[in-house]
Amino acid sequence: MVEMSVAGIALDAASRTPIVLLRDPSGRRQVPIWIDQAQAHNIMAGLQGTESPRPLSHDLMAALLEAGGLELRRVIVHAIEDSTFHAVLKLQEITDEESETNVDEPSSEADQELIEVDARPSDAIALAVRTGSGIWMLERVVAEASIPVDAEADAEDQSAFNRFVDDLSPAALVRHLRHRGANESGGNQSIDDKTNDDDSRDSDSKDGESSADKP
Repeated sequence: MVEMSVAGIALDAASRTPIVLLRDPSGRRQVPIWIDQAQAHNIMAGLQGTESPRPLSHDLMAALLEAGGLELRRVIVHAIEDSTFHAVLKLQEITDEESETNVDEPSSEADQELIEVDARPSDAIALAVRTGSGIWMLERVVAEASIPVDAEADAEDQSAFNRFVDDLSPAALVRHLRHRGANESGGNQSIDDKTNDDDSRDSDSKDGESSADKP
């Protein structure tokens, strides 16, 4: 098991699709996960600690966990199937006494005591950056999906993504997400708030492919 950190958000030059980059502790490997624009906004907002006038979905998730007496201990990206990443949330009930669960190095025995919830990696990452929870990935997943780190290219990609976001108006984002929702469901998707429809059902992917959006 490898603890990953969010290195940033890049932009696929061919498809203009955002990519979240997870980097291993050595800094020599990173795993790119293709996500949608709304998820990219949510992850960036969590990383930057940006406060929204109205709660984003992942702010609401974090608040609901706290209200329900649960805390997110860690996120685990555990598999790739058909170029799609799969993740789980590991939740623990909050008790009066300090938990003795080892959060530094997850073990199967420790994880058996936690509540497991299936999640898309993009949702899991967006929630983890808000709660300060660890993001872990199985070594075999890192080995299969990682690419060598090119710091200069990463900086250029991050800059390109920032320019893309700056040039993207809220109305344009709403139109994009409504069009994507119509393609997926065969009808118009209801959109609330002008910049955060982060309930798209696209699966996070390894190479940009998904059931509704193939560059």
